[in-house]
Amino acid sequence: MQHHTQAVVDIYEKLPVPFGLVRFGVAPDHPEVKNVINTFTQTAKSERCNFLGNVTVGRDVTVEELQEAYHAVVLSYGAEDTRELGIPGEQLEGVYSARDFVGWYNGLPDNRHLSPDLSSETAVILGQGNVALDIARMLLSPLELLKKTDITQLALEALSQSRVKKVWLIGRRGPLQVAFTIKELREMINLPETRTINDPSDFQGLGDILKDLPRPRKRLTELLVKSALETPGDKEPARRAQCSREWGLRFFRGPVAVLPSEDGKRAAGIRLSVTRLEGSGESAKAVPTGETEDVSCGLIFSSIGYRSVPISPGVPFLPKQGVIPNNLGRVHGEPGLYCSGWVKRGPTGVITTTMTDSFDTAQALLEDMKSGALKLSDSRAGASAVRELLHLRGVQTVSFSDWEKIDSMETAQGEKVGKPREKILDTEEMLRLVSR
Repeated sequence: MQHHTQAVVDIYEKLPVPFGLVRFGVAPDHPEVKNVINTFTQTAKSERCNFLGNVTVGRDVTVEELQEAYHAVVLSYGAEDTRELGIPGEQLEGVYSARDFVGWYNGLPDNRHLSPDLSSETAVILGQGNVALDIARMLLSPLELLKKTDITQLALEALSQSRVKKVWLIGRRGPLQVAFTIKELREMINLPETRTINDPSDFQGLGDILKDLPRPRKRLTELLVKSALETPGDKEPARRAQCSREWGLRFFRGPVAVLPSEDGKRAAGIRLSVTRLEGSGESAKAVPTGETEDVSCGLIFSSIGYRSVPISPGVPFLPKQGVIPNNLGRVHGEPGLYCSGWVKRGPTGVITTTMTDSFDTAQALLEDMKSGALKLSDSRAGASAVRELLHLRGVQTVSFSDWEKIDSMETAQGEKVGKPREKILDTEEMLRLVSR
């Protein structure tokens, strides 16, 4: 819209509320990451932009119908599925996907009934990325910190009853392959009332190769080594002694099976395969050594990544990679159809990565408009045609001004308890509110 003064952009969203991953994926104690909402709000309030919430593309309206109504369609629907562990016992009670747990504490309507059992003293998180650290932080953070965030009241009440005291983050590979970033690691190391219990032997010799690492990896590894090997300062032993909670990283371990309780209904532990690395750096592969070890725990989170799913039989999709085949965002064999974000390149990177990626797709679209690859001579009806279709199908759409009613209600409810907002968890309640 900035680079084309006549472009009209309509945004279709599955939920009645905007902001997607920023609202439902970013940890409640990271409000600064949510500042991108301000830019989105400015754009959505433009007279050349329409927001149509509560519309599921592929069910309420097809991609083909959108292509008939618009000169160009951009698919940016992310990765809503999770990668399965593929091990025995994965379906036992007490085993949760990271996606569901994050959705639960962030108020995603689909996950409001999750009701995780937090009665185990030890939790295991399979994965060593930022999401894994977010979950560890949520499990171990003092309630006083969480009470000031937009975490749901439901989650706050459950965490207030939690008996979790120790959290392990398990990775198949070593310290040089962790996927989290330095900011999240530093937060975890400095978490009040919590001590870090990494095994110093995992970090021996890493100091010698630091100089050869790329800068982001070097800084991250320096902090890992420092937290594990450095002699603590004068006050640190006293602080650690007072900590009632602890967390640590376990390397060179991969899940083999979830071990059941005596009645066979719930998780009581996890069996890990001891691994070793073949190769080095980011491309190093973990291979089993044949040894195994068991860890007792009643709470297990799978945080091994996300997967995009096909949106329509008519849209090309690579199931193995979980992406739409594209060239710089242009969908192969489909002129006028574009993609951006995780469905374009796979589930990696942070919000700024996805923003940059989206700008690249927008640039490709603008180039196609200028070159004539996009046929703009025939007029398209846009939102008016789609609204008519949705009305005939009994779909209630939510506009951006409707969202502002929801927003006002949430912030008013949050104010009463000293929070930025209290999210409405039920889509039906949202729709009733905007119908008044």
